[in-house]
Amino acid sequence: MAETTGTVPMWDLHIGDEAYPQSLREMEAPPEVIHGVGCVDALSTMCLGVIGARLATPYGMATASMAGRVAAESGITLVSGGAMGCDVAALRGALDAGGKAIVVSGVGADRVYPKSSRDVFERAPRQGGAVIALAPWGAQVHKFAFLQRNTIIAALSTALVVCEAGQRSGTTSTALAATEMGREVYAVPGSVFSPESQGANALIRDGAHIICSESDLELLISRDFGVLRLVQERPASPRGRVLSALVASPMRADDLANHLAMKPLELLRILADYEVAGAVRRLPDGRYAATEETLLGQR
Repeated sequence: MAETTGTVPMWDLHIGDEAYPQSLREMEAPPEVIHGVGCVDALSTMCLGVIGARLATPYGMATASMAGRVAAESGITLVSGGAMGCDVAALRGALDAGGKAIVVSGVGADRVYPKSSRDVFERAPRQGGAVIALAPWGAQVHKFAFLQRNTIIAALSTALVVCEAGQRSGTTSTALAATEMGREVYAVPGSVFSPESQGANALIRDGAHIICSESDLELLISRDFGVLRLVQERPASPRGRVLSALVASPMRADDLANHLAMKPLELLRILADYEVAGAVRRLPDGRYAATEETLLGQR
């Protein structure tokens, strides 16, 4: 059933095996076999799923990282897909906090996709978690496999956090699958003007639990998982007018200048300094946004 690569075991878990997680047995059509690398017992621990947009804004990345850290500090295993954007940010947040993580891959469990997420694919099994897949060993990218992956994330999770999502996306379909399986869904609200937050805002409108702060997530985890987090919320770093405005919502430079009643050239000089310092970055659509580090109070 299992072999090892270095010090990390590789295994095939069949539906008739004792270690097969009960959460997956409850699915309408549970997978006959799961391929995995790492600790098979991680699949039967309390799990919090955290998902979000691949082309995430700094806001989405920061909230995903925060959710991963809070899960780790609560002793809960973090489950996500390993994709770029919110998925990998959540996994890094959990692993950096010393927690366990399960990466549910859309390719073979012995492969890394995308390559930019290699660090979490390697770290998760070595920190008591796992990389798992329904696709056979060595399988390459196939769109249908990612739809299956989303269902597994929902099934493994007692609750699912949606950090950022467009109106029609794989993230919202995963949330729907979680709801149909009776899982709790939490969602982080975003600007009503942000396309990246339309899906998450719609989930809240339709009944998902709203996460307006780190304390909100901690309370929901305490209620739904029956555990207490042992770390206090970090104090926010002081911010000036420009950063405070960009934390509230990404803006174009001219709109921001009008909002703050500043001269455009003066504002551009401030934004340039903030970019050099890593406090803000320019999004592909021309808006400026506070970086993940700024939102997490690291700058």
